[in-house]
This record gives sequence, structure tokens and C-alpha cells, in this order.
Amino acid sequence: MAHPRDEAYLNQVIDKRIRIFQEIQAQQKSQLESLPHDPIKITLPNGSVKEGKKWVSTPMDIAQGISKSLANNALISSVNGVLWDMNRPLEGDCEIQIFTFEDNEGRDTFWHSSAHILGQSLESIYGCKLCIGPCTTRGEGFYYDAFYGDLGLNEDHFKQIDAGASRAVAVELINELSADKTITVYRCGPLVDLCRGPHIPSTSFVKAFACLKASSAYWRSNKDRESLQRVYGISFPDQKRLKEHIQRIEEAKKYDHRLLGTKQELFFCHPLSPGSWFFLPHGARVYNKLVDFIKNQYWKRGYEEVKSPNIYNMNLWETSGHAANYKENMFLFEHRVRSYRELPLRLADFGVLHRNEASGALTGLTRVRRFQQDDAHIFCRESQIKEEVKGVLDFIDYCYTVFRFTYELKLSTRPEKYLGDLATWERAEAALTEALNESGKEWQINEGDGAFYGPKIDISVSDALGRKFQCATLQLDFQLPDRFKLEYSAEDEAKRERPVMIHRAILGSVERMFAILLEHYKGKWPFWLSPRQAIVCPVSEKSQDYARKVQEWIHDAGYHVDIDLTDRKIQKKVREAQLAQFNYILVVGEEESKTNAVSVRVRDLGDHSSMSIEGLLQLFKDETEAFH
Repeated sequence: MAHPRDEAYLNQVIDKRIRIFQEIQAQQKSQLESLPHDPIKITLPNGSVKEGKKWVSTPMDIAQGISKSLANNALISSVNGVLWDMNRPLEGDCEIQIFTFEDNEGRDTFWHSSAHILGQSLESIYGCKLCIGPCTTRGEGFYYDAFYGDLGLNEDHFKQIDAGASRAVAVELINELSADKTITVYRCGPLVDLCRGPHIPSTSFVKAFACLKASSAYWRSNKDRESLQRVYGISFPDQKRLKEHIQRIEEAKKYDHRLLGTKQELFFCHPLSPGSWFFLPHGARVYNKLVDFIKNQYWKRGYEEVKSPNIYNMNLWETSGHAANYKENMFLFEHRVRSYRELPLRLADFGVLHRNEASGALTGLTRVRRFQQDDAHIFCRESQIKEEVKGVLDFIDYCYTVFRFTYELKLSTRPEKYLGDLATWERAEAALTEALNESGKEWQINEGDGAFYGPKIDISVSDALGRKFQCATLQLDFQLPDRFKLEYSAEDEAKRERPVMIHRAILGSVERMFAILLEHYKGKWPFWLSPRQAIVCPVSEKSQDYARKVQEWIHDAGYHVDIDLTDRKIQKKVREAQLAQFNYILVVGEEESKTNAVSVRVRDLGDHSSMSIEGLLQLFKDETEAFH
């Protein structure tokens, strides 16, 4: 087995770094003991106050003082709004909050720490060169990138990796080395790693651990850099939750959009154009319905639709600031001077975008090179921000309710690298906060994760399989209107003022939403969105002429209807129609032709009923309008 480093050299490196870690840890402990241990006040979320000692008391001490159960489950704390290790001494009077695995902060920390456990296992078994190991952006586990030389990982290696992780969990602690606020070092057994932290108090909290998959990756996602391998893992505080998670994964595999898309003849991809998908007739029906659904809402909500070019001179991106940040992003603006009377101006564009994604990163319809977004930009005055943001939030709520999604809202605030001045950012964040509070929905703060040009509201949806996706976005932008010198005429027509811009998308990428919905519905499309709304099945050749008339009536009413004119028995026709996920199966024979009726079978129900053509079309109309 080929290793990037030989075993003797690896042991030498491990021994050296552990020795250095222990030396500095002892120095830090001595320094802390020499500091004055003045009394401090620790305020809990319920307003109660605990007494402690500066540089001595830790969040874990506070948890133990509250209850044994809390201490046994406490993973991480927040001290004055900053995530803080449970065993890190407190530095003065503070407000503290303690998180368990049931909290987002606790789960993220749990999985971040588990990545260190995975890293230790990988290094000790394969002698690989570790790179980075975060929790995943979708919040379902973690991964570790590493260089393995000639070794190619696959599922045959997973049991060995799991066993190595179990050994790490059983005996090792993750301890913080430094009290410095910007540089921290953590140890997990022989693995000593520079890491911003924080981490769980002990790896013994990780009771269940499993490798899920391995894939290729590049150093810092740069395809011109070294080729790495990425190992994905998942962990939980107990075996029961791990078992349930693995069952959900197995369930999800059955409804992978790539399998369902092939089975239902919706789309395909060809090697001549990787990452750019071909939508077959039935797939195009769903695609167009999604676009039309949003366009119908544009009409009701006062948006104007525009069309924009696909290719721009690089000067555009340099002016916008995207060239230095996100070269692939799009920015839209209007040509002539607008009056304050025209604001808010809501411009929507279903623009086609192309991204040169690395071939190894392409994943079905969820990671593509050619895609279409329901992009829109709202230009308004600062005084109109709150109402416009509330309007977008209502738009999102309406659409996601129709799709049967539940969702979470997060306010992502100013990042470390940002454009503009602090006062402008504070006004922008205050406006979004006020809109969120008045929306009546619960929301959370996501510190430092805003776009470089403004704060944003991130919306993550949960599908029927319990998975989270980010699709919609709402971003407030004071910066790009300034960089592009956008102006409108104020009440005094000689005066020009700068608008505020709101970037927003509901579906996000139409392709990605298509895939999410296909898996969310498990291939069983609701009637209004279905590419196979109805099929007419004549009992025999004698009924074919009437069957064609029924198909024509339904088609002319605006619904997708197919017909089965094969000579198979009616039971076979009905069964195949059910497997193809037609919402309604309409059986017609001589009796139905005499009375202008159909025998109606609903997709997942065994019984059937007779209905007139007029009644059937009214049923279709009612079912469609219920979602519009």
C-alpha cells in the first residue's frame, strides 16, 4: 500500500508535535494559574446570575451547577455571543448560553470535532497528508480532504477507517492549547491541528460514527492544484440516531432524481456537453410549469420581466467587485434615469448562466454547468426596504407552502471582507431585522456570513426526506448601486439620489429545484406540476375513436394528457399507467362513449368512479387553481 509518508517518518512527526503541544499546554496552564482569580458574574438566558472566578470557572462548571443532565449533554457554549469551548476559562463578567446536539450550534461543533476524529483515523491508518476537515455546508456530517499518493480509497476501506475512529473516540480528548483569541490549536490523540475551533469537550460524546463515501477533490477547490481525496462521515451521540440516519440515506437512494429522471424519461446528460442537461418532452413540461408558476406570481406581485445578455465584457465584473469575489455572478441594471415615482422597481430575469464547474464536481441537476435562475432585482428607496423585504418573504412563504416545504430563516450579517462603510451595513442589517420581526416567522442570526456587498436572509428548506437545501435568497445591497453610479430623480427633479437594491431568487436554479422537488415528491408529482396529468385507456379497439375525442377535449382544456392505443388488456394498461405515475387514469369503453363519461382511477387508489367530461375538467381546474 503506497503512503505519501513512510511510517517511521510519520511517527517521528507525531512524537514531535505532541511534545510541543504538551510543552505549550503546560506553559498556558502555569500562566492561567498566575492570573488574578477575581469574582465574576455569569448571566444565563433566563436572566439568572451565577457566581464564578475569572480565569478559573468554565462553561462546563456552569452547566454542572445547573444540572447533571445538561453537563452530560453540553457540547459548546456562547459567551457574549462568541462560540466558546466548554472547558475554556471565562475571562470576565459575561452572558452565557449552552448548546447540546439538539441545537444547530451544538450539532455543527459536534460534526466539526468528528472531522478531527476522522482525520486522526485517516492519518494513523494511511499516513496521508491532511488538508482541511470541516462540517458540510448542508449541515449533515463532515468530511476530510487529504493527499494519499497512489492509494485510491473506496468502500472497502470504510470499516478500517470506522474502527480507527472508534479507537480515537474511546480514549482521547480534544483540548484547547491557547487562550489567544485568534490562533488556537487542538489535539485529538496523535493529531495536533491548527484550528479556529471551538470543539466539544471530549470525543467520548461521539458514540456513533460512520464513513459514508469517498470522492475526488482539489486543494482549495482549485482544479490546477493537487488532486486530493475527500472522505465523508457522519456521527451522533447515540447508535439509534446513526441507524435512523443510515436508513434515511438508503431511502433517499431509491428516490435519487437521476434514477427517477431516467425512469420517467424527464432528462439526460451527454458526454459531448457534460453538466448541461437535455430535458425531454415530459421533463420540459415540469421545467416550464415551474417557470410559469413564478411568472404568474410576478404578474400578481408587480414585477416587470426583462431579458439580458449571457456574455459581458470583463469590465462589468471589475466594476461590480465580482471579478475579485464571484466571477460567475450576474448583475442587472436599467439604462435610463428613473423617477422616484417609479420606485420600487422590480425587474425579473430568467437568465441562462454558465459556470465552468470542475468535471468531478458535477452532480446530476444539483451541480451543473448550464442553468437558469429566477433572478430578480428590486430597486427602491431606503424608506421602502422593510415593505419590499416583507413582500419577498411573503412570496417565498407562498411558493414553499405550495411545494409542501418547511423552511428556516437566517439573517447573515457583515463578513470580515466587505465593501462600504460600517454605518451603511448597520442600517442595512437593522432594516432586515425589522422586516423579519414583522414577518411573524421565527429566524436566527448567522454571524459574518453575509455577501461582500450586503447582508442577506438565507432560506433553507427541508424536504420530505428530512434533508436541508438552500434555494431562495434575499440580499440587501447598498454597494453595487454606488459602484455603478445608479441614480433616480428625487422630488426635486434636479436632485439625484442613489437607490438601494435587493437581490432575490425563489427557486434559485430551476434545474436544482427540479431535482429537489422530484426527490421531495418521490417521483409522484402533484397534479398541477405533473408532466403526466392524465392518460386515456380504451378498453378495446371499438372505444379508440371515443378515447381520441376524450384526449382532445382534455388537451384543449390545457392539460397534459396521453393515450394508450396498444392492444394490451385494460388491466395491463392501468398497471403501467400507475407505474408511470399518471395522476389520473381514464378508462373508456362502450358504456362511457354513450354517455360522454370516463371511468376515473386516481394514481394511488384502487377504486374508481364514473364521471362526466364536464365534471372531470372541473375537477382538474379546481385542483390546479388550489396551487395558484
